[in-house]
Amino acid sequence: MKRLFILLLSSLSFAFYSCSSESSESQKPNIIYILADDLGYGELGSYGQKLIETPNIDKLAAGGMKFTQHYSGAPVCAPARCVLLTGKHSGNAHIRGNDEWKSRGDVWNFQAMFDDPNLEGQRPLPDSVITLPEMLQEAGYVTGGVGKWGLGAPNTEGLPSKQGFDLFYGYNCQRQAHTYYPMHLWRNEEKVLLNNKLVAPNTKLSADADPNDEAAYADFTLIDYAPDLMHQEALGFIEKNKDDPFFLYYASPVPHVPLQAPQRWVEYYQKKLGDEAPYDGNKGYFPNRTPNATYAAMISYLDEQVGELVTQLKTLGLYENTLIIFSSDNGPTYAGGANTPFFDSAAPFVTEKGRGKGSVYEGGIRVPMIAHWPGHIKAGSISNHISAFQDVYPTLAELIKASPKTSLDGLSFLPTLMDKEQAEHPFLYWEFPESGGQQALRMGKWKAVRQNIKKGELNIELYNLETDLQEQNNMASEHPELIEKIKAIFLEEHTVPTIDRFKLAALGD
Repeated sequence: MKRLFILLLSSLSFAFYSCSSESSESQKPNIIYILADDLGYGELGSYGQKLIETPNIDKLAAGGMKFTQHYSGAPVCAPARCVLLTGKHSGNAHIRGNDEWKSRGDVWNFQAMFDDPNLEGQRPLPDSVITLPEMLQEAGYVTGGVGKWGLGAPNTEGLPSKQGFDLFYGYNCQRQAHTYYPMHLWRNEEKVLLNNKLVAPNTKLSADADPNDEAAYADFTLIDYAPDLMHQEALGFIEKNKDDPFFLYYASPVPHVPLQAPQRWVEYYQKKLGDEAPYDGNKGYFPNRTPNATYAAMISYLDEQVGELVTQLKTLGLYENTLIIFSSDNGPTYAGGANTPFFDSAAPFVTEKGRGKGSVYEGGIRVPMIAHWPGHIKAGSISNHISAFQDVYPTLAELIKASPKTSLDGLSFLPTLMDKEQAEHPFLYWEFPESGGQQALRMGKWKAVRQNIKKGELNIELYNLETDLQEQNNMASEHPELIEKIKAIFLEEHTVPTIDRFKLAALGD
């Protein structure tokens, strides 16, 4: 039904993409968008990280463009992905928070989820939404998604296969991604069983275990490591479609906790960082003998995968014709044993709980973004252009000369990539119905934040990011006229959510 709707719209609009004799299928650039999970702004060497090594991602930055003022669409997983794939900011998006859809039953029971797929997954995107991969499909691209989905449970209209992906392989459900050794993954609508037993994410060490003994943690390293399997699927997708223009959405679950990484990388960082206290596994995540070493290992493992992907592109002769974009879905976590303050993961912003993941302060939503396309994007360039996830959709549409058949909130940053004159956002807007209810606005040098909206608090904090990157000096009382303008924008940009869970009564919902 959705495909018919798109075709009907196409017949009533401008040409969907250029069909001139100068353009052929083979000349369209391949597009790979790599989305890390909970990777902080300061967790890459190219963005200032001192302890964790990321040489392959840093090479992408050195050979392409590094964005210094790029933002996620939201401070947690599902809404960030919704903004990215729909081009609508979080005041208009269908999914505005993580919604585990608890009305279905015991959705946190991992055995029950394994037995009944109807308990898996999150609230779905509706069929009426025209997603980024659907636009690319219509333009002749083969579309693949690998990694973590989170935008529609099995047996719903939100499945990747119903939202524009020819192939999807990975976790349908964000809760399932709380173990890297699940009992199954999904290939499109097929449940793929893995050689792992059930070890639920709330499993603790046995009562008589020695927490300093590596052997006590054996149940948390099983056989089929999901990130390995997903990576091989990504490489296979590229190999299979090397003769056609393709779009690969590589939504890696790494470095989202739990702390589970290849042993060789863990040992490397154990030697580098030295001995440390174990993590006891509270708050629903697995215990870990060396949490700092394991967290660093996860990021270097992701970096290694990026290097392997680039190597394959070069081997297949695709490297020069492939645009690679690397980013993260939100800021660094505070849970699951990830000691992100130790790594200064959100630097130069504040990393601690309440300022990173789950927060609309800079540490929660400003993320790294690297764009790399040999011969097109100037090597070693740095952009201060203010951009966000909703801009990716219109950017790729302009790149392939497509006319999106849906309203978008984003602004193409293709001119920036091509070193041309770039239009600027008058402002960027966020709302987040979790963590007490929050709104935020970025307008030039100014950053506005509302917190505790669910408690009826509508006071606005105001920060000058040119002089106060860590948002410590609230200047609201000094700029009453600006505060009134921001209030009006907050009111204008918020639409009433279609899902009750995301409604904020204090905003009139």
